[in-house]
Amino acid sequence: MKKALALGLSLGLILSMAACGGDSSTPSTAAPGTGAATTAAAAADTTAAGSTDTDYPTKNVNGIIQWGAGGGTDSLMRPLCALAQENLGKSIVVQNMTGATGSIATQYVYDAETDGYNLLMGAENPTLYDVLDISDLTYTDFDCVYLIGDEVVGIIVNKDSKYNSFTELIEDAKANPGTVKLSTCGSGSSPWLVGALITSVTGATFNEVAYDSDASAKTAVMSGECDFTSCKVQSGIEDWKAGDLKYLCMLSTETVEVMSEVPLVTAEYPDFEKYLPWGPFYGVFVKKGTDEAIKAKLTEAFTAAGKEASYQEVMKNFNINFKGIAGEEANQYITSWRENSIAALKASGAISE
Repeated sequence: MKKALALGLSLGLILSMAACGGDSSTPSTAAPGTGAATTAAAAADTTAAGSTDTDYPTKNVNGIIQWGAGGGTDSLMRPLCALAQENLGKSIVVQNMTGATGSIATQYVYDAETDGYNLLMGAENPTLYDVLDISDLTYTDFDCVYLIGDEVVGIIVNKDSKYNSFTELIEDAKANPGTVKLSTCGSGSSPWLVGALITSVTGATFNEVAYDSDASAKTAVMSGECDFTSCKVQSGIEDWKAGDLKYLCMLSTETVEVMSEVPLVTAEYPDFEKYLPWGPFYGVFVKKGTDEAIKAKLTEAFTAAGKEASYQEVMKNFNINFKGIAGEEANQYITSWRENSIAALKASGAISE
């Protein structure tokens, strides 16, 4: 598959929308406030000589987002880049590069030079590419210059669903194996992984139906096409407030303040605690081998941006658990996330021992 990705990129692959990031196929857009002039300048700058570790950056930097415009990753990265570029002194030109559960963007950045001019702006998915046979690449092939944070997901059902608790849903699924419909975004997506977590703890199995984005997976539940899915707080809170869907529980060990009446999954199934906290995370990465001085400049720029009051307001509005970490601390977080997820996948039978 890796060879196929490389060939597709070299031929100028037309990027198509993949799961769980949004539903736009827009190939390239600039960070807010940069405009067409910046995009043109970025193209001209690509012919400039590479920088050294002391004068980086001498040209605009490309921010490659794994998912489409308007998705969760995109919505977090754009305001962060708008602030970080002020600290770098050059524009960060944001490009949405969708496809194959984010692996097309991941491959693109990996195939680029280790000069700090192509940043991978992604979510958790590459952490498991190898065990899911999506790609040979994982985040071990990159260095995290800034891990923004993570978020809580919950289990949602239609507003008129017969299920009024997570236990009711699980008991029905166990009584009727493979019939309760779970909407996902395909293998490796967040709802798919949540399904594996549930199976590993409860033994319940489902009829999984794949959609092209987390928004589509949510819509499938709201319309009655599927029985349930997992949904981020940021994606479902307004529909929940309007009474258009029900949250049965939160996959968390701590109450989500803005949805405090929604019970925690551990209240009904305490064995979930061994896998928690668990949820999507977001970070900025460079290819491993990038000069330490360049990584330090990027970390400094993004760290300062993340602390800005305007960006903290973004975090609050999206209900993101802010981390703001980098380097070894970020690596340890990602390693722990991977270990927990692989343990659940093995226990559920989604992957072999």
